[in-house]
Amino acid sequence: MRKRLQGRISMSKATDGHDLTRVGPGTVMGELMRQYWLPAALSSELKADGDPMRLMLLGEALIAFRDSSGRVGVLDHQCPHRCASLFLGRNEEGGIRCVYHGWKFDVDGRCLEMPNVPPPQDFKEKVRAKSYKVQEVAGLIWVYMGAREQPPALPMHEALFVPEEDLTVTILQREANWLQGLEGDIDTSHFGFLHAGHVKAEDFEEGHPARHTVANRAPEYKVADTEWGTMYGAYRPESDGKIHWRMAHFSLPFWTQTPNADFADHVVAKAWVPMDDTHTMLISIYGGRGKGATYSTSKLKSGSGIGGAEPLDYLPNSTDWFGRWRAVQNVGNDWQIDREAQRSNRIYTGIRNIVMQDQAVSESMGPIVDHTKEHLAPSDIMISRTRRRLLNTARALAESGTVPPGVDDAEVFWKARAGSFYADANSDWLDAYREQLKGAVRWPAPGQQAAE
Repeated sequence: MRKRLQGRISMSKATDGHDLTRVGPGTVMGELMRQYWLPAALSSELKADGDPMRLMLLGEALIAFRDSSGRVGVLDHQCPHRCASLFLGRNEEGGIRCVYHGWKFDVDGRCLEMPNVPPPQDFKEKVRAKSYKVQEVAGLIWVYMGAREQPPALPMHEALFVPEEDLTVTILQREANWLQGLEGDIDTSHFGFLHAGHVKAEDFEEGHPARHTVANRAPEYKVADTEWGTMYGAYRPESDGKIHWRMAHFSLPFWTQTPNADFADHVVAKAWVPMDDTHTMLISIYGGRGKGATYSTSKLKSGSGIGGAEPLDYLPNSTDWFGRWRAVQNVGNDWQIDREAQRSNRIYTGIRNIVMQDQAVSESMGPIVDHTKEHLAPSDIMISRTRRRLLNTARALAESGTVPPGVDDAEVFWKARAGSFYADANSDWLDAYREQLKGAVRWPAPGQQAAE
């Protein structure tokens, strides 16, 4: 039974875990996510009059196609006539035609033709395929699955406004619940073990952004709720009276910004988009003219990179519901772990590629981790705070219709920037963050001024 405690809902750990991880229609978290625009695919994955594509999103089986004029449609994959899959359909002459009886639908789901029905009995104006609103920004296809007739604005993540020549967008599928992947991004202390457990501080040049993560593998933290979600600062005191900060963010409903480069001139936005409860698309948007190496490409004094930074290899895409953007290294081959590299300490995990090290860990937990088995530590404060922020926001929407942050005020996401920097030891951490933000190289959206 739910009980109110100090204005918030107190529930069992098992119930909290269920509400956090399930995303289908009617679930607490699924309805929260449907309030926002969701990145779903690369624009380049669909060609005009090309093959329809199966698209699993928040547990709904959809098809996506680009019509003759270049518009993208995202529809329920089942034809509203007899429920045959429109994946088999003919994408032609401004619409998708079901091969069963020839009924044709445009990108908005309107029925254009009923060729197997005699004209006097035609009722196409009364039939619609379930469709979702779509737009394309930053090389991505975005889908709005909410109930509003007029969708909200796109989230104003700074990375979406970086010029094309400075922008990189990647997608990777993960066979695990969306929250497991996201929490890996806001768990900063794991870098000194999972990714760099085999590296010593003296292996880096002085001042290198990754040096501090191995010089002190147990940082302390500051954590706060924000207008956009939550943020943390992992800090490590320096001998010269400075503090080295790694600032990072969670933004509703499933975005992270990781502190994997210098704060001043590098931006990132990573979306952990649930395909269903046990499959996730990680969509990473990177931009900027970073002067220093990012952690994933960090060079040591020797000139070599951190072991494990080798390129990511993909399997060929298939037409299966879960056939896109799959890694060659996966649970079926133990992520190609090299035990000799692990034993010799050439790679701490024995798993090549830093991204796959994260992937192996989160997939090894199982499709949906059982939170009742966890023993969270002080180093997990950002994870516990973010879970609570998600639950409170989702339950407020479910129980009282409270509009979640960032839906009607998309500009709040503009205030988030992640990265590493130094500050005076006596400075308040949030004041230090705001000062760094003022001096950062930014890529303003049209009409948007740099955040103060």
